[in-house]
Amino acid sequence: MRSIVEANLPIHIAAVISNEPDAAGLAFAQDKGIPTRIVDHRSYATRLEYDRQLIDVIEEYHPGLVVLAGFMRILTPTFVNHFTRRLINIHPSILPSFTGLHTHKRAIESGVKVHGCTVHFVTEELDAGPIVAQAVVPVLSSDNEATLAQRVLKEEHVIYPRVIQWWAQGLLQWRDKHMVVLPSDNAEQTLIAPSLNS
Repeated sequence: MRSIVEANLPIHIAAVISNEPDAAGLAFAQDKGIPTRIVDHRSYATRLEYDRQLIDVIEEYHPGLVVLAGFMRILTPTFVNHFTRRLINIHPSILPSFTGLHTHKRAIESGVKVHGCTVHFVTEELDAGPIVAQAVVPVLSSDNEATLAQRVLKEEHVIYPRVIQWWAQGLLQWRDKHMVVLPSDNAEQTLIAPSLNS
């Protein structure tokens, strides 16, 4: 969330809402003068009750885009469908590979040569929504879960604000079930890992 706020994007951040009362992002947002709210999931008997309350709180701010950052709960179809095409998430893998948790550990164990992160629109299916952008880092032979996670996080802090900027500039466009960024095609962009220069 910090990288989004500090990017000075052409947007108004209406609020930062968390299910965790002690989330670090709440204090940061308050210091920046951004309204904050807590909707603690432990206060609700069911996921559906929680998601309905969360919808109500979010809608008080009339957001054009709902940005998930560090939100580690699976959302109900009721919530996801309410914010169809307005709800984005960042996931620490190159989707569709390594959905769910422990992505860095699984990437290292699988032997892939590249790993990264994906910004995608959220759908009912976990980590399967239309992809907006991806960033890639090499998986080094010396990597462990922590070192790989650190490099991926650095890229998350680059692409998430960029996607939000593209949204604000009207550069995101739906084509069938896919999201494209206009203009985005560049056949000269290639990443090879390990590098051919080594």
